[in-house]
Amino acid sequence: MDFSLFAHMERISPDQDQRSLRHELIELAKMADDGGMRAIWTGEHHGMDFTIAPNPFMSLVDLSHHTKNLRLGTGTVVAPFWHPVKLAGEAAAADLITDGRIEVGIARGAYSYEYERLMPGMDAWEAGCRMRETAPLLPKLWSGDCAHEGAYYQFAATTSAPKPVQDGGPPVWIAARDANSHSFGVDNGFNIQVTPLWQGMAEIEDLMAKFNTACAAYAGPRPKIMLLHHTYVGADAQDVDTAAQELSQFYCYFGAWFQNKRPVTQGLIETLSPAEMAANKMMAPKNMARDLTIGTASEVIDRIKRYEDLGYDEFSFWVDSGMTFARKKDSLSRFIDDVMPAFT
Repeated sequence: MDFSLFAHMERISPDQDQRSLRHELIELAKMADDGGMRAIWTGEHHGMDFTIAPNPFMSLVDLSHHTKNLRLGTGTVVAPFWHPVKLAGEAAAADLITDGRIEVGIARGAYSYEYERLMPGMDAWEAGCRMRETAPLLPKLWSGDCAHEGAYYQFAATTSAPKPVQDGGPPVWIAARDANSHSFGVDNGFNIQVTPLWQGMAEIEDLMAKFNTACAAYAGPRPKIMLLHHTYVGADAQDVDTAAQELSQFYCYFGAWFQNKRPVTQGLIETLSPAEMAANKMMAPKNMARDLTIGTASEVIDRIKRYEDLGYDEFSFWVDSGMTFARKKDSLSRFIDDVMPAFT
């Protein structure tokens, strides 16, 4: 099994300096690189200090100057916010600058907060349709002289400029949840990213079952599948309990952003009260402890062994959590030193 790191600049207070957040992201990437992780992934988000990443290619090029071996992945670009020609060209330019280290994860997006601001009137269905039109065009544009007449995009014969360094272009990953998304990705020969969020082992098993069904109907080589999951490796049981409380708070805020009902000022959502978070029983700390990849090193190893047995090719350590930088570093260090060696 391969391991990777999923991280953003993450600002939860106006007191946090954004330059410091960038340096923290660089330090986490260097830890992942030195520790032998395969890749680092960072996504695309707009107007949200909760996850700061307006252009993942810019973030990845920045990280390329501070790392040596890490693959650099978009986890994910939001397809409807990009014209296919622009996306193909910027991905290829990033591949050129990083000497062939780019991988392109692509999704429809999740936050109506962003849809409202960048493409008013677009809903999740249309976003998904745009993603399914865009993704297959990327390898064609990298190959060159691709003309297209589609439902959302039309253009005369166009070639990505520049061309990517990698033969055939960067690997493409599709963020998939429902069976149709798995089939779409696999049928196009793309790899699959899955994110079960807080929904536990049953969802992890269900997502793999959907992937296996899609692969069984596909005549080509089996693509890869990556599991992205919130992860914390604790020093002891008390430390793990603290992490469960912190991740509970993270998911309460995640839900608030997703529902898009609270005021947002200067990129920060209105503070949730302790009573509001306590009332969110779905995100209770005990559920986080049960359903996320958190525990002592031995407990995390046992959980990931179960994912490996299911057939996952890559496990991505999702470090965004609202924790202090020191706690993120300590957890990642224990993961690299105490967990990863059990899989080599």
